[in-house]
Amino acid sequence: MAPLPDGFSYAEWNATYNALSFGIAAMGSATIFFWLQLPNVTKNYRTALTITGIVTLIATYHYIRIFNSWSEAFTVASKDGGDYTVQLTGAPFNDGYRYVDWLLTVPLLLIELILVMKLPQQEPVSLSWKLGLASALMVALGYPGEIQEDLSVRWFWWCLSMIPFCYVVFTLAVGLAEATSKQPSPAAASLASAARYLTVLSWCTYPFVYMVKSVGLAGPAATMYEQVGYSLADVLAKAVFGVLIWAIAAEKSAVEESGKLLPN
Repeated sequence: MAPLPDGFSYAEWNATYNALSFGIAAMGSATIFFWLQLPNVTKNYRTALTITGIVTLIATYHYIRIFNSWSEAFTVASKDGGDYTVQLTGAPFNDGYRYVDWLLTVPLLLIELILVMKLPQQEPVSLSWKLGLASALMVALGYPGEIQEDLSVRWFWWCLSMIPFCYVVFTLAVGLAEATSKQPSPAAASLASAARYLTVLSWCTYPFVYMVKSVGLAGPAATMYEQVGYSLADVLAKAVFGVLIWAIAAEKSAVEESGKLLPN
């Protein structure tokens, strides 16, 4: 929980406010949608879809906490109908909620992808543990640098967190390629491939946002870019990714159901 810089313009404050609001709306709506879709997929994929909804539910809760913390950290007022002025209230802005959220949701994101792909027996358990622990380690190593103002310290922790990051991204991009090709229909294979690459794409956004304060940007502008960047990446990595998980589950359920209806 680092202190906020002074001197926010209304545009900078409002951009962050809107990004956090968007995060709440996107995650909350996604949660309702995923759980309403549970009866529409076969039992083989309900666990994956349930976890998808849990991920966005956890994210919704933490976005509400971040939003409230952001709102309480500022006073926004307009005197006599003039331009809005933004002042710090002295209340701390607790961005640590993001890391608590990631520590819980990032391993679950990988597990839901593994479950919906329906890998051979025993392989999902082993892969879930490996990717889950690697992703949790990645988040844990990133946090000490996030709360540092010393750029050399930030870079040190960034480099450490990139080690498990690269392992997870490589596994998604390369290690699961064979499993993707073995999906029961071309549509399911295409969706599984899209889910893998969306995860890689959205995850690659985080290291760059993390570096915002490490490349010379500082003050209110850096805080705004960081909050907006993380919020957009979260929506892609959780809500949009979750829609792909649902689409894979729905497609594979349809294939399985049609197979049962075929005459023997």
